Amino acid sequence: MFEPAQSIDKHDADVDLKSAFAAAIRAARKHPAPEIEARFYPYVGLSSTIRLRSGRIYARVSDVLAGSPPEVLYALACMLVAKLYRRKTSGEHERIYRQYTTRREVLDASEAVRRKRGYKIISSPQGKVYNLEQTFDKLNGYYFQDSLSRPLLSWSPGRPRRILGHHDHIHGTIVISRTLDSSAIPEFVLEYVLYHKMLHVKHAPRLQGSRTVYHSRQFRADERRFERFDEALKWLEQKAPSVRPRARKRTPKRPFSRNGTN
Repeated sequence: MFEPAQSIDKHDADVDLKSAFAAAIRAARKHPAPEIEARFYPYVGLSSTIRLRSGRIYARVSDVLAGSPPEVLYALACMLVAKLYRRKTSGEHERIYRQYTTRREVLDASEAVRRKRGYKIISSPQGKVYNLEQTFDKLNGYYFQDSLSRPLLSWSPGRPRRILGHHDHIHGTIVISRTLDSSAIPEFVLEYVLYHKMLHVKHAPRLQGSRTVYHSRQFRADERRFERFDEALKWLEQKAPSVRPRARKRTPKRPFSRNGTN
C-alpha cells in the first residue's frame, strides 16, 4: 500500500524528484553520470518528459505527482531513463507507477487539472455536407431512446485520417475528423463513427485492476447493434484508402485510438 500524497513545498518537491532521477541514473550505470535538471511542471494531466542535451538531462514531471511516495517517483524516473537510453523498462517499475496513478484520488486530481488547464480546439457541428448535431439526434432517438445528453459536437480543425473520432469525457466533447464531411463518404459510415463515440458517453471508462477499460464487453455488444456494423467496418477498411490507411493485418481493426483518444 502507498502512503497518501504529501503536501510539500515546491522546492523540496523538486529536490526529491532530482534525487529520484540521480538514483535512476546510478542504477542505469551511466558513467560519467550526466548533470540532472528535474522539476515538476504544470502539464495537462500526468505527462512526463525527458531529454538529453549537451550532456545534461532535463526531466519534467506532472505536478499532479508532487508529494508522491519516493518509490513511485523512483519507478517513474527509472522508466524515463530507460526510455532515454532506449532500454527495456522494468515490469516492476511499470507496476508500481501504474498501481499508484490509477488510484481514485490521483485520477481525480489529474482530471481536475485537465478541466482547469486543458482546452479543446473546436470548430462547428455544421459541415459542408453533414451536420453532426442532426446525426447525433437521429442516432440518439433510434438507438438510445433519446437518453443521452448531447455533448459539444465539432468537426476537427484539420483532416486527420487515422483517428476518425475522439470523445473527451473531461470536456464533454465529441470531435469527428473532417475527412468524413464529404459527399464521397456514405452517411452510414459517418453514423457508425459517431455511434461509436456515443457509446463512450453511455459506457464511461472504468478501472479494472490497474488498467482503464474503455471498450467493455457490454460496449462491444452495443456496438454490434449498429444495423450496418459489418458494412461500415468493411467500407472503412477496404473502400476508403484516402480516408484511412489500410491496416497491415488482415483482421479488421476499428478506426479508433486507445485510452485518452477513444
